[in-house]
Amino acid sequence: MSYTALYRKFRPQGFEDVRGQEHIVTTLKNQIKAGRIGHAYLFCGTRGTGKTTIAKIFAKAVNCENPAEGSPCGQCASCRAIAAGNSMNVIEIDAASNNGVDNIREIREEVAYSPTEGRYKVYIIDEVHMLSIGAFNALLKTLEEPPSYVIFILATTEAHKIPITILSRCQRYDFRRITIDVISERLTELMEKEQVEVEPKAIRYLAKAADGSMRDALSLLDQCIAFYLGETLTYDRVLEVLGAADTEVFSRMLRKIITKDAAGAISLLEELMIQGREPGQFVTDFTWYLRNLLLLQSSDNMEDVLDISSENLLLLKEEAQMAKGEEFMRYIRIFSELSNQIRYGTQKRVMIEIALIKLCRPQMEQDYGSLVQRIAQLEERMEQGFVPRAAQEAVPAQAYPTPQAAEEQEQKKQLPRAVPEDVQQAVKNWRSMIEDLSGGLKSYLKSARLSLGGESQLLIVLEDEVAEAFVNSESHIQELKEAIAEKTGKEVEIKVQLNETGQPFESSYVDLGKMINMEITIEDEEE
Repeated sequence: MSYTALYRKFRPQGFEDVRGQEHIVTTLKNQIKAGRIGHAYLFCGTRGTGKTTIAKIFAKAVNCENPAEGSPCGQCASCRAIAAGNSMNVIEIDAASNNGVDNIREIREEVAYSPTEGRYKVYIIDEVHMLSIGAFNALLKTLEEPPSYVIFILATTEAHKIPITILSRCQRYDFRRITIDVISERLTELMEKEQVEVEPKAIRYLAKAADGSMRDALSLLDQCIAFYLGETLTYDRVLEVLGAADTEVFSRMLRKIITKDAAGAISLLEELMIQGREPGQFVTDFTWYLRNLLLLQSSDNMEDVLDISSENLLLLKEEAQMAKGEEFMRYIRIFSELSNQIRYGTQKRVMIEIALIKLCRPQMEQDYGSLVQRIAQLEERMEQGFVPRAAQEAVPAQAYPTPQAAEEQEQKKQLPRAVPEDVQQAVKNWRSMIEDLSGGLKSYLKSARLSLGGESQLLIVLEDEVAEAFVNSESHIQELKEAIAEKTGKEVEIKVQLNETGQPFESSYVDLGKMINMEITIEDEEE
């Protein structure tokens, strides 16, 4: 016998089996008990919340031979026929594929005939918003003056697309998103029936990933069980199947963003991509992680609102104090915009990398949130003794001589005589070395300028922030070191730096290219 998916196998057959829509179930049962059954109903709500399921239960209840408290008995011939899909009294129509005027005209012709068995003919029109304007107009007259034995149930996920003339003739019921607690309870109950061992933490994550849809939760659970058939379904295994990331990864990512470590954030993203994590799921989950931090920072009584374990709550409280609320709001804004863009993007990884660089480099943006963060960073640096270049130029250095300034000036004078031989060899062979590098790295390094960092470091200075973040990754630095060693036979220490001085390179750094009489190619020769 063929396998039946969980969401079909455990579809509720009576009102008592429905979860999360008690406000609708109670109303419909009361109508059936009181005999106040309407002729047209509109069921609105997101996918997987029970619209079609409740419509079928309602159809069984109004035709049931032995109803009990407004619920169908499930045993009579009418209930069994409707459950099996063989009843002539319940007609299901998919408006997505039957959306023309002719399809609705057929319905108008059929409603003229009373049911051969039972009391009501029930028409369930799914995705009714897909009907054409002509089809809606054809349906209008029938909805306005239907025969006493006909009930229309219209189901839709987009009620705003339905004409007001149709809406005004229906009783409207809005289906709520099902809560995580209700979904978790239902999944646990079903897994006990199926005799499948699943960790409570795994159930909880599946319920959260379903985003209020019971059907989505059952489909995701079915997928995970199939992957680890006969084994205990753990939280880590659920993450692996769904391509999601653990909260520990979000903690590491946040700390790199707060410390403005763009290269580290991109390297961590690369790890996730290598592990097969889904980019869109990462963006969604990280946005929720940032939202939790903002809520914790906003109030001391948010523990009940957050759906996290007690051990993770302590870590979140610590991280919530690592940045200001304005910064978290900026992070959330950037990732919320990204979640909309990435849905239709082809280069999802590149889009995430750009967003991470934006988070680490607020100077790339000109909006209010970024300006506030840039000012806060500047204030913090000034408290640590940093003096802006404009202030240095406004006040002559001789007026306020300091030992540190004198030492730096003396060091700069001696730099041309202190260039180590291995660094000189690397600079002389720079052009031929970068030709053998991988495409992206080679392209970015063609615009690099070379200087001396410390006593024996080759300082690579870049003007573009995206280029600096790309080159400054651990793998690319190692690739460059190996190329230098192969060309010169010597190991050279490398440091990659972004020119944040706001001044031309020559006015802030010693240009080793000119000093060693070597021409560095600034632009691609092909351009």
